Amino acid sequence: MKYRELGNTDIKVSAICLGTMTFGEQNTEEEAHQQMDYAFDCGINFMDVAELYPIAPRKETQGLTEQYVGTWLKNKNRDKIVLATKVTGPSSLSYIDSDLRYNSKRIRRALDQSLLRLQTSYVDLYQMHWPERMTNFFGRRGYTVHDEKWEDSFLESVSTMNDLIQEGKIRAFGLSNETPWGLHRTLTLATTHGLKPPASVQNPYSLLNRLYEVGLAEMSIRENVSLLAYSPLAMGMLSGKYVLGTDSPGDRLNRFKQYDRYNSENCKTATSMYMQIAKEHGVEPAQLAIAFVNQQPFVTSTIIGATSMAQLQLNMASTEITLPRDIIRQINEVQEHIPDPAP
Repeated sequence: MKYRELGNTDIKVSAICLGTMTFGEQNTEEEAHQQMDYAFDCGINFMDVAELYPIAPRKETQGLTEQYVGTWLKNKNRDKIVLATKVTGPSSLSYIDSDLRYNSKRIRRALDQSLLRLQTSYVDLYQMHWPERMTNFFGRRGYTVHDEKWEDSFLESVSTMNDLIQEGKIRAFGLSNETPWGLHRTLTLATTHGLKPPASVQNPYSLLNRLYEVGLAEMSIRENVSLLAYSPLAMGMLSGKYVLGTDSPGDRLNRFKQYDRYNSENCKTATSMYMQIAKEHGVEPAQLAIAFVNQQPFVTSTIIGATSMAQLQLNMASTEITLPRDIIRQINEVQEHIPDPAP
């Protein structure tokens, strides 16, 4: 397993991060612990959760993911684990909190509740799950909605995160589902006020969504802000099972039809083309997809998730694969033909 520094910190994280959003919905506590044991034994030291999880979000299950990770974590050497979680942003999820803005009270309240569920005194990386303002994220194309009523709260949230670092409750903070402007604004305020900048951005990045390469990738490299790439398999689409018809009713895109970001005909067509490339070169489609993300210079860690041990083992094997130039050329030809079908 390769390890890389998380942004501008001295925290070293594995090139693969275990995503956990299925824990409590598609995976039981026992299955979750099996996955974490296997991942840890394979060298993964980085695990990502959120107060919102599991997905799809429901009042009845909210917080179960953190609870499952907490019951596993209490029997482990905490110093060996890099643990990331997230505070939920403004949304209709009022059962989480009556005020979901990123003000100091909300951030502190959410963190304290997460620490209780996780059974730890600190988290290594605390992330804002999505922007407080209305902008482009979660598959929105075009800048058609400008949130004129939003009051700029960047300084309060960045200052609060810095206070939490000083208090030892978090080691670093990050953004998620953020735009180039949002990252730029955060970095500028941190520099102006002598505060620690964000260490990371957790955004989608995959063969079906390479938009991070435009704007944000350069910022990641020049400003030393790590990309934690989520959905490298596009919710399972890039495994090929939905194209081959080997999917089951319990698979994510079938079970949660509201998540249609990766289920368009263009996504299926592009996936078929990537599957052909994988076949020509003797690798599994899922491994091709994850290996592509792993070797990008602006990616620090690729977040993988699974609902079964077999899936986890297959995905983990991607760490041993380096795609040669010829495969990259073929991948880029597909991107030119069907660019970013799942923004």
